Amino acid sequence: MPVKEVIEESDLEKALLDNLQQFIVELGYGFCFEARQKRILIGDKYYFIDLVFYHRILKCHVLIDLKIGEFEHGDIGQLNTYLNYYKDEICEPDDRQPVGILLVAEKDHTLVKYATAGMDKNLFVQQYLLKFPNTNILQKYIEKELKKNAK
Repeated sequence: MPVKEVIEESDLEKALLDNLQQFIVELGYGFCFEARQKRILIGDKYYFIDLVFYHRILKCHVLIDLKIGEFEHGDIGQLNTYLNYYKDEICEPDDRQPVGILLVAEKDHTLVKYATAGMDKNLFVQQYLLKFPNTNILQKYIEKELKKNAK
């Protein structure tokens, strides 16, 4: 990837994260900001989680991973790894299991279906959907930011 594209992708990701972080905090649904680009050590390698919140009402961590491009099947495995790490290393005994949100610019519904089949259904995404921001509002917001920052 040319240096110019890397810089532009990095700038776009930063702008999206700036606005997404503020958007979620402003919703006030119990989200408490914890970290941005949270560095975690798994084995001998460091990984970075884009945004980490703690939801004080639901009593669970919310990990958000942002992908600038289209959904790739490995993205869900990466987020699942982060969730498992949080379950074992970060969560307190009285915390509920962490929730993972993967935000992508584009997705192929069939690929998403097969990539997530058999995954742990105990992520509470469906259970907490009513407490999270409306999916359509969140999707429109991200699309608007992508268009605004692509200029």
